[in-house]
Amino acid sequence: MTTDLKSKFLQVYDTLKSELINDPAFEFDDDSRQWVEKMLDYNVPGGKLNRGLSVVDSYQLLKGGELTEEEIFLSSALGWCVEWLQAYFLVLDDIMDESHTRRGQPCWFRLPKVGMIAANDGIILRNHVPRILKKHFRGKPYYIDLVDLFNEVEFQTASGQMIDLITTLVGEKDLSKYSLSIHRRIVQYKTAYYSFYLPVACALLMFGEDLEKHVEVKDVLVEMGTYFQVQDDYLDCFGAPEVIGKIGTDIEDFKCSWLVVKALELANEEQKKVLHDNYGKKDSASVAKVKGLYHTLNLQGVFEEYESKSYEKLITSIEAHPSKAVQAVLKSFLGKIYKRQK
Repeated sequence: MTTDLKSKFLQVYDTLKSELINDPAFEFDDDSRQWVEKMLDYNVPGGKLNRGLSVVDSYQLLKGGELTEEEIFLSSALGWCVEWLQAYFLVLDDIMDESHTRRGQPCWFRLPKVGMIAANDGIILRNHVPRILKKHFRGKPYYIDLVDLFNEVEFQTASGQMIDLITTLVGEKDLSKYSLSIHRRIVQYKTAYYSFYLPVACALLMFGEDLEKHVEVKDVLVEMGTYFQVQDDYLDCFGAPEVIGKIGTDIEDFKCSWLVVKALELANEEQKKVLHDNYGKKDSASVAKVKGLYHTLNLQGVFEEYESKSYEKLITSIEAHPSKAVQAVLKSFLGKIYKRQK
């Protein structure tokens, strides 16, 4: 991804924002226009933009040549739709999780002037996606497929969030419900579909491909998304907060993290008791006991082994794909996340 494409990508954000705050379907006044603009600027462009930029990247790799201005604009607009969808999930997730920080700044709902208005802002973010699609893709042969894709991925993500919430929050905290298979299901639905499959699926549709014919691409991307989330779980505990932009709270929040699932698998009875007694407690002494156990069980080593095994498996799956262009897309994705620090 050249800096040129990234700056063009950011310019598209300004265009889309300006269209949305002047949407003829609603009569904005200055207050509402300013609110939406501030809300968008705070929540949409703040992250690494990996998901959005990868739509442009993937389209370029599929096409294999220079993109026209229109192709850059449209693939960027789809990339921003993915970022908008993500912003919607994150704004509402932070409320549900009672989080404090996101991307190195306070969560949107934590701002004194915002509070629970954030819930409605989430709904507005969600509704911006079909507005963008309608304005720029209405006449395209793949328009219905795009709308369908975003709807389906949103459903999968919300359902993944549901399994996460009911597993994490139902009644008394019961670690025995946590296993690799439940972790995998949560990750697959809550993260992998929208973060990995969605951007590539957008590029494939724009390139004129039929998604039905690319089930194996979906499978590889969902697998990659699983690997990405395991890294995320690992970094939550072992990453440096100043590097990852957030303070990890998975232990305090009783999250179904890969680390706790692995720890349960490797622990003896005495160690399991330490986990049961301390996992999900807010006080720093309990958190330190859990982290101490993670070190004792050498979860860093276990993770490194998982990382290299996953990488080999993914490369093998990718190289089995008949199309070199699709292989390039998948390898570019894998290259971005392998051994990442944040």
